Amino acid sequence: MRKLMAEFLGTFVLVLGGCGSAVLAAGWPELGIGFTGVALAFGLTVLTMAYAVGHISGGHFNPAVTLGLWAGGRFSLAQVIPYIAAQVLGAIAASCVLYLVASGKPGFDAVASGFAANGYGEHSPGGYSLEACMLIEAVLTAIFLIVIMGATDKRAPAGFAPIAIGLALTLIHLISIPVTNTSVNPARSTGVALFQGDWALNQLWMFWLIPLAGGVVGGLLYRGLLQTKE
Repeated sequence: MRKLMAEFLGTFVLVLGGCGSAVLAAGWPELGIGFTGVALAFGLTVLTMAYAVGHISGGHFNPAVTLGLWAGGRFSLAQVIPYIAAQVLGAIAASCVLYLVASGKPGFDAVASGFAANGYGEHSPGGYSLEACMLIEAVLTAIFLIVIMGATDKRAPAGFAPIAIGLALTLIHLISIPVTNTSVNPARSTGVALFQGDWALNQLWMFWLIPLAGGVVGGLLYRGLLQTKE
């Protein structure tokens, strides 16, 4: 239960911090928070929570990471479903808090604003096609898993993994916010989609299927090609 609570809390803060910066702060140019600020918010939240509770649960905060670590031989299959459930619940709880706060501003409309949801085609921030969005989500999730497995390898410098992972997530967002609004995390996509409640739910399948597949590929690549055999 301690591990599941840590995953719930870590995902809660990740979604509240990352999506909250997009929903509440990105619309205020005088604050200097554009998509670069949102990318930094996601990176900083995962770095912070990895240090805060990563020693308890491993600091996945993402179903694609959990499944990828299982594929990479770093995680037990029996824990995959409980971890994913805790992550999704954490993302939904954070999205609920974010929705209640955002609704305190007159004129707020979660459907019209998009509510930081992920999308493709006409709902891609830059109008990118489904195929382009699938490719970027798959490639970046695979890279994210390779970074995570490399940074947490027992031969890697101790204590620096959260920094590498946080910087990697920042870079991933800088690349793909214009394409899909950056998922690489099905839990993050699910939480805000439930409150956006319109097209985001119809497109949610892609932000489960592709990041999960990318995570598995990344885990297998590291395990098969990069991991040192004992």
